[in-house]
Amino acid sequence: MAYQRTSYAVWEITLKCNLACSHCGSRAGQARSQELSTEEALDLVRQLAEVGIKEVTLIGGEAFLRPDWLEIATAINQADMRCTLTTGGYGITLETARKMKQAGIVTVSVSVDGLEATHDRLRGRQGSWKYAFQTMGHLRQVGIPFGCNTQINRLTAPEVSRLYEHIREAGAKAWQIQLTVPMGNAADQAEILLQPYELLDLYPMLATVAQRAYQEGVQVQPGNNIGYYGPYERLLRGRGKGDEWTFWQGCAAGLSTLGIEADGAIKGCPSLPTAAYTGGNIRELSLHDIVASAEELRFNLGAGTPEGTAHLWGFCKTCEFAELCRGGCTWTSHVFFNRRGNNPYCHHRALTQAQRGKRERVIPKVEAPGRPFDHGEFELIEEPIDRPWPALDTLHFTAAQIQWPDTWPQIPDLATAT
Repeated sequence: MAYQRTSYAVWEITLKCNLACSHCGSRAGQARSQELSTEEALDLVRQLAEVGIKEVTLIGGEAFLRPDWLEIATAINQADMRCTLTTGGYGITLETARKMKQAGIVTVSVSVDGLEATHDRLRGRQGSWKYAFQTMGHLRQVGIPFGCNTQINRLTAPEVSRLYEHIREAGAKAWQIQLTVPMGNAADQAEILLQPYELLDLYPMLATVAQRAYQEGVQVQPGNNIGYYGPYERLLRGRGKGDEWTFWQGCAAGLSTLGIEADGAIKGCPSLPTAAYTGGNIRELSLHDIVASAEELRFNLGAGTPEGTAHLWGFCKTCEFAELCRGGCTWTSHVFFNRRGNNPYCHHRALTQAQRGKRERVIPKVEAPGRPFDHGEFELIEEPIDRPWPALDTLHFTAAQIQWPDTWPQIPDLATAT
């Protein structure tokens, strides 16, 4: 039945946070004015199980700053759903880790963005990098498997390979990577965003690191705005076990994923802008009714039909992979251009444009209003590939800036990887 088409939910249980991340899409810090009560949250757990959710990831803000977070986690576990957690890791003591284990939290993802100085700069708090790794030690001690997640932008990209070494040594078994996009606080920090043309230097590096990680037992998990039909697609998206069918197959918002905001707003994906993609609130409608009938959660139901590509425009409309890809990550394209259907963060696109002697850049056009999950609008510039790079753009990322570990052997040529 239609209301059972989702299987995974990401639940922001509070917007309160003890960090001040300059790339935070939700502009977390203070709790929302009308966050769900304990009673409402526990009832939502019941509704999640009823509509077919199999796994719930608790996020914030910082989830553990909500006093009843372990009660919610326990209820999720008792409802036969997997309960996982994503955290900045600042403040999880060994005793807290033990309580998490007792509540049934089965895995944790700790956010780590770059090496220490870069991470602390982006996270807005000195010592946050050290505490993140201390948290990993606590999780390891109590027996909770953990991984890491990293935002890749112009500040973190040069450090990815060295960061991997720290993550591996900490005992992480999985590492999710995604590109920073202009939502929330990141919309006010356009200078740190990778330019589409810079993907040409980024992806060979990511492929090299991923290949090494797979060999050393760390599973690299690409986020929804990583890749798209370039030479490393199967290597990256296959998590080390890719075959000919392992490639991006379109946005899953509202199909297999669900996003929940702390005040009860329901979206098809937790990353999507609130204003354009909220299908309803569980204080006004049941989750069953929202999932079954809200138009804001149904925009992907036309996949595989002519209607499934009607929203495409620009390069994506003309792309040979249009019917499969459907414009890549909805979140990414919408926060850049205030509409979905034309994704500038595509490796295949950057390669194709380079073959044509062109490159693309994005520059801010409309400022974001300053609300959680908000965005402004960018202008897309297409120009000759040999035009001098703008002199004022001092953060321009190139392969020459990559900080390869001294202990690594000669970096292999992955130009023919599939």
